Amino acid sequence: MPPETAVETLALRVQVPAFAGATLPADYADLLRAGLGGICLFGSNTAAGEESVRSLSAEIRSASAEGGWTPVITIDEEGGDVTRLEALTGSSVLGAAALGAADDLALTEETGRAIGVRLARAGINLDLAPVADVNSNPDNPVIATRSFSRDAGVAAKHVAAWVKGLESTGVAACVKHFPGHGDTGQDSHVDLPVLDADLATLRERELVPFLAAADAGAASVMTSHIVVPALDPELPGTLSAPVLGLLRELGYEGPIVSDALDMAGASEPRGIPAAAVLSLQAGADLLLLGPDKPTSLVHETAAAIVAAVESGDLALERLQDAVARVDRMLADLADRTAARQGTDGELDPRFEERSVEGARRALAAASDLTGIPDLAGARVVTVDTEANIAVGDVPWGLPPDLVVRPGDPLPEFPDAPLIVQVRDAHRRPEVGRTVAELRGAAVLVEWGWPGTYDGAAVPRLCPQGYSLPGVAAVTEILRRAGWDK
Repeated sequence: MPPETAVETLALRVQVPAFAGATLPADYADLLRAGLGGICLFGSNTAAGEESVRSLSAEIRSASAEGGWTPVITIDEEGGDVTRLEALTGSSVLGAAALGAADDLALTEETGRAIGVRLARAGINLDLAPVADVNSNPDNPVIATRSFSRDAGVAAKHVAAWVKGLESTGVAACVKHFPGHGDTGQDSHVDLPVLDADLATLRERELVPFLAAADAGAASVMTSHIVVPALDPELPGTLSAPVLGLLRELGYEGPIVSDALDMAGASEPRGIPAAAVLSLQAGADLLLLGPDKPTSLVHETAAAIVAAVESGDLALERLQDAVARVDRMLADLADRTAARQGTDGELDPRFEERSVEGARRALAAASDLTGIPDLAGARVVTVDTEANIAVGDVPWGLPPDLVVRPGDPLPEFPDAPLIVQVRDAHRRPEVGRTVAELRGAAVLVEWGWPGTYDGAAVPRLCPQGYSLPGVAAVTEILRRAGWDK
């Protein structure tokens, strides 16, 4: 066995934690010098803007370089509802559901490329995107508009196009959440969902987009914290050798990245260090710990990994293989970056215009564009509901005149038609009741997944996720009906 210090270094190399704030804390700089695998950026790291993120990335790289390492600097930047770099304004690009509905593969590829250009400029080398889950359960509380489609074939071709666009910029993709989180009815941030599908269904539905991503050259794949009884009746995918082994059987050789281990689906009741060891044993290569973590957790997790190696519970070769897979990905990124020198920022000059056109098609695909009444003088009412943890607290919808929460006393708007906007009302009965009680509701704008709708008396617009191009397309429709704000 190598010296203990070497094993400790390997135990750091497989970890990617996160800290709060826009500057690199001294204790995290020390960990990076000692071999910490990298840093995952969240909203508190990006709130000061892109130049601040670029500066922070440079700090991270500098600290790692002192130790002789190349760090993974990663982020959740999916476009649409899930954005970190544009969390204060909303995403300037369409999200997955709108792209799938628009069904323009060139636009999807260019959207992936636009995100990659922005991430590369900010010093980020791994994007935890795109979502390859097939949203076959319309009541899914965490995937929904993050999915390209409820149809596996449609999702697959758009996942592949998005990966191709992103990775053309030298930024690695991390396709998620293997083997597929789309048919679940719980959020693995707070529960342990079960995907109750047989192996034949998995191969015909869940696995199809992941195979397409592999064929497109996706650099990495993220696990999901869900139980798949057809593969493993006990452990969630992130901790399951049969689940992660299936990914290798499909021919994928890049690093397997765990979803955040602080999520309930992975670490309750065992704790993060124990979950980290189990995930490595199962075949994961890079461990995300979750946001705002103290360095003490990194040390505890490293100690648990070292102890597992010393006891024989975790083979040293498995740990070495995990680090080697990540190093190969980083080396490949360096080669891609060298090959694309001079191509930074080369986007289709019509990309913004084409994004709005895509938003129009997505809107038309799921909306009732007939019967919208005269909206002169209309007020905008937001029925506010909490977003899932993946989306976070970010802007959504048109600028409202009034915000109400389900159950709040409802105001009167004499003689004013109401533009009412909601998210995922089909799976929130309390939202439907609030909308029904709003006198004067003239049009409903559903910014979430376009689920079942029985309010035929009120036309519904479904942009299929929030984005600035989606806002532009919705605004066009409303203004044609007389809305003058």
